Amino acid sequence: MKSIVCEQPFEFKMIQSEKPVPNSGEALIRVRRIGICGTDIHAYGGNQPFFSYPRILGHELSGLIESIPENESGFSVGDQVSIIPYMECGKCLACRSGKTNCCTDMKVLGVHAEGGMSEWITVPYNHLVKTEGLTLDQSAIIEPLSIGAHAVRRAAIHKGEFALVIGAGPIGLGVMAFAKEQGAKVIAMDVNDERLAFAGKWANADYTLNVLENPMEKLAQLTNGDMPNVVFDATGNAKSMMEAFKYPAHGGRLIYVGLVKADITFNDPEFHSKELTLMGSRNATKEDFDYVVNTLKNGKLDMSQYITHRTHMDEMINQFEGWLTPEAKVIKAIVEI
Repeated sequence: MKSIVCEQPFEFKMIQSEKPVPNSGEALIRVRRIGICGTDIHAYGGNQPFFSYPRILGHELSGLIESIPENESGFSVGDQVSIIPYMECGKCLACRSGKTNCCTDMKVLGVHAEGGMSEWITVPYNHLVKTEGLTLDQSAIIEPLSIGAHAVRRAAIHKGEFALVIGAGPIGLGVMAFAKEQGAKVIAMDVNDERLAFAGKWANADYTLNVLENPMEKLAQLTNGDMPNVVFDATGNAKSMMEAFKYPAHGGRLIYVGLVKADITFNDPEFHSKELTLMGSRNATKEDFDYVVNTLKNGKLDMSQYITHRTHMDEMINQFEGWLTPEAKVIKAIVEI
């Protein structure tokens, strides 16, 4: 079996290993698509929290069931599936409360455990999502979209509220699309005008705003002086995350969707005067995956534009660094097997 391992920062290697044998309660999946995400990029660059080397990356996955035990979930050999890559303990308070996405002993494929940048992978079959009616490409990007859907669910948006989404990358775009679905007036903010144009076109953002061009003044104008009810930061950038405290309205909510390997500080008097609600949004749950599957089946998101680059597994190592340059204009890259 071929796998690609990140041996240390800035170093990939193709390796050969034995085809995995599933344990009790596990299915063997023939991996067909792997989405490349910010986590993979940060791991490759040496700045991913909760990470150790060497590691097989890859947690945005779709494939076909090659073997599976009898189960009550209706899965059969040959089913096309997406994989929920968050392996929870099932025992901690978070898990017992249904918050499996923030388990105290979380093992995320491709981060804490070996990922799916391999020809085959074994996973518990209760971490599979059937994706009949979707393409393999769509099935692979359910996971990043689910992260956006989870953040929007955390925010409890009311119809007509202004929602500012900082960061027009793959995760931020999903946040925008699902915030629109909940009836928000979406403001997309980024430093890249081309990405902002894409956000307006693909995610139907109502307004776009370059963060380098007087954002406070323009946000006040757009919201009639009130400022946004809810602010999502999907940048994974410490400076942006700290600046984000300025943007919510009094009584508003700030949700951190991105993750940064740094400390975050804020001005306490401003925080208290606004009585802000600050939330972290981590990973997603099966509920979020199911919601995204239904959204894609209803044709509400055009993934042919969202996926901008692709390559085969045999060429991935040669292509990867090129995807990291701004000139590449990558929104989402897919690896085919």
